[in-house]
Amino acid sequence: MSGGALISGRRRACPFIKSMCSTILRRGAHNSPDNAFLPYSPLQSKMQRLLSNEIQYQCDYAPPHQPLTEYNGFSVEDRPGQLLITLSGKSTEDESIKIDATMFDGFMVDRIVDERGTRENPRFHISMLVDVRKGERSDAIKFVCSAWPGSLEIQKVFVYRHDESSARFYMGPDFKNLNTNLQIGFYQFLDARGVNDKLTLFLHNYIANKDRIELIRWLGKDLKALLTMKRVNPVYGHFEKSFGCIWFLWQLRKD
Repeated sequence: MSGGALISGRRRACPFIKSMCSTILRRGAHNSPDNAFLPYSPLQSKMQRLLSNEIQYQCDYAPPHQPLTEYNGFSVEDRPGQLLITLSGKSTEDESIKIDATMFDGFMVDRIVDERGTRENPRFHISMLVDVRKGERSDAIKFVCSAWPGSLEIQKVFVYRHDESSARFYMGPDFKNLNTNLQIGFYQFLDARGVNDKLTLFLHNYIANKDRIELIRWLGKDLKALLTMKRVNPVYGHFEKSFGCIWFLWQLRKD
């Protein structure tokens, strides 16, 4: 998935990322009177400038796009600031399907040898938990999966009984130790519900974009907001308190 049209070697940011970046870059500005806060220290001024430049660079040269909210019948719930996303949907059997997917939590490096020589190609990993059930308080079948780009791998299959403690769950054997035909049957079960190799491609594109968004939010909302926070001028703060007391006493006298 692209983040916008290419212009002179860089991507044009979409309205979503322009709005997000401009909001982040404005953080640190105060509407209070100038004498309400002490001026920035030299270090704060330097950090504000460096962080603003880095945020602007990330927004200009590798802008993310607005996350999709639907995919192939699933609603997609992003969780800003968290390492998870959730997909929810219904099957043709009137089952509720819920998929929790992590951000990238590992990788493998494939060594590729061709006419251009030897090079390394990293493949990132996403962990998935697929929950299929009929009704909120019904038992569910759960799948612990690995999502590589274009490849879904089932690791575990187990039954979640809503009336039992999770400590009593038997998670089942290693999936690869099951009968081959049974393994194929479980993959077909998930595929019929839209959980397949195509879904892993969507997840990898979505998570790569989310990673960009979280980076920009982290630079602005977390670092820039904290490191460039202005200190309240104690003189102004004392004046505010004194004025508040005078106003309160005046109101009592007026009543």
